[in-house]
Amino acid sequence: MQKIRFAIIGCGKIGLRHAQHIHAYGELVAVCDIVFDKAIALAEKYQSKPYKTLEGLLNDQKNIDVISICTPNGLHAAQSILCLQSGFHVLVEKPMALCADDCKTMITAAENADKNLFVVKQNRFNPPVIAVKEAIDKGSLGKIYNVQLNCFWNRGIAYYQDTWRGTKEMDGGSLFTQFSHFIDLLYWFFGDVATVYALTDNYAHQQIIEFEDTGAAVFKLTNGMIGTIHFTVNSFKKNMEGSLTVFGEKGTVKIGGQYLNQLEYQCIESFNFDVMPEGNAANDYGTYFGSMSNHDKEYLQLIETIQSGNINTLNAFEGLKTIEIIQKIYQSAKQLN
Repeated sequence: MQKIRFAIIGCGKIGLRHAQHIHAYGELVAVCDIVFDKAIALAEKYQSKPYKTLEGLLNDQKNIDVISICTPNGLHAAQSILCLQSGFHVLVEKPMALCADDCKTMITAAENADKNLFVVKQNRFNPPVIAVKEAIDKGSLGKIYNVQLNCFWNRGIAYYQDTWRGTKEMDGGSLFTQFSHFIDLLYWFFGDVATVYALTDNYAHQQIIEFEDTGAAVFKLTNGMIGTIHFTVNSFKKNMEGSLTVFGEKGTVKIGGQYLNQLEYQCIESFNFDVMPEGNAANDYGTYFGSMSNHDKEYLQLIETIQSGNINTLNAFEGLKTIEIIQKIYQSAKQLN
């Protein structure tokens, strides 16, 4: 079977990560970055063609199957829509966009073009996440009462300097850039958020970022569950914890570690999780670490979907729901702060 042909828009750190997996499972045909030297360097490494503008790539390349969007958050919507309207499948990095209305427009563009719009959801592939999701779906924990989500990471001054990060227009906020994968799991496990009460503040990044570095929220889901989320990028020197604790009538379980990569606690009636397989390492970006590196699994799933001829509308819809929840948290914080 012929390899799926890809292009990458955005040749920064995450773009380099995508290129590795595309090279392993498909064919990287073209790359694009407004900093043309970055595009040239990546193109030389993978024998692909460099472009400085997305329009130039779209006008020149007709045999690409998928375009991977690895640009700043604020560009995801417009670039995805343009690529879909040009007749290509799209894989967009998290967050899908910075507002729900843009997400809906992206989904409409995909439907009109009869193309797939995939959104990166890498934490779903963590071994303990998969195991706990299956246990909840099978009813092993009984009725779920409440959930606690903790996101305690470190992002220092150097992370935000001389870049789009930290700006409202291109970054959007800590929940978009650092913790949208955690919000995705909240929705994937338990469904939508009905009401939320949130507070946010900026304690350690004054004059550096245009939004919060810390927040806390209490929410009620549409199924009646209550939960909390506490997030910060002020963990001293390094990432401390990314955890999800679930309290049910038949058991309690905590997925923890720094990146939701360890099963830290289990006490469940007539059930026990087996030893977890080792997951991938966290994304290492040199001066900081991100979530677990599961983009290989993202690409394998994407390729399988495209080769089957299927259109996966659920993927983009769930990306939209993540953005809706983040917006609800920020809207509440704006009202209550």
